[in-house]
Amino acid sequence: MKKVSLMLMAIIFAVTVKAQFYNVGTSSTSTDYLGNQTTVHRDQYGNRTGTSTSSTDMMGNTTTVHRDQYGNRIGTSTTSTDMLGNTTTVHRDQYGNRTGTTTSSTDMMGNTNSRYRDAYGNSVGSSSTSTDMMGNTTTKYRDAYGNSVGTSSSSTDMMGNKRTQQRSNHSNATIWTW
Repeated sequence: MKKVSLMLMAIIFAVTVKAQFYNVGTSSTSTDYLGNQTTVHRDQYGNRTGTSTSSTDMMGNTTTVHRDQYGNRIGTSTTSTDMLGNTTTVHRDQYGNRTGTTTSSTDMMGNTNSRYRDAYGNSVGSSSTSTDMMGNTTTKYRDAYGNSVGTSSSSTDMMGNKRTQQRSNHSNATIWTW
């Protein structure tokens, strides 16, 4: 399995805009009574491709550990939030090397806009997330040039479990939620 280092970076390589979207995977997130989250990632065939486990400290910083389908640690993401509610996530590989960042801000309508940068600070893509009245979210992803490359849709059940469906413009793409 290819190493995944940035949130949603696997879709950014798509260069052709098509009207058709391809199902490239799902993610299912559950939350325990301490507020820790476990996300199981699966490909379009339902095969388990990895997991992400997140915990939040007393300062509100969230650390996520990413593992492949064999349980090997392949990276981490650490998210901090400023006083305005904007977040910065630093992504690192299994050796602790910084591989990129994600910066997100939320507007007055509740929409979240994110920018993705590689290890050198170059812009590699962006996303915009909107939430409907039921709490379901739709995220649209764009590459560094503003071209649409994919979408994801999330819904949360009454138990607080979240299911995300990822789709890509490119049939060979894989979308992960980090």
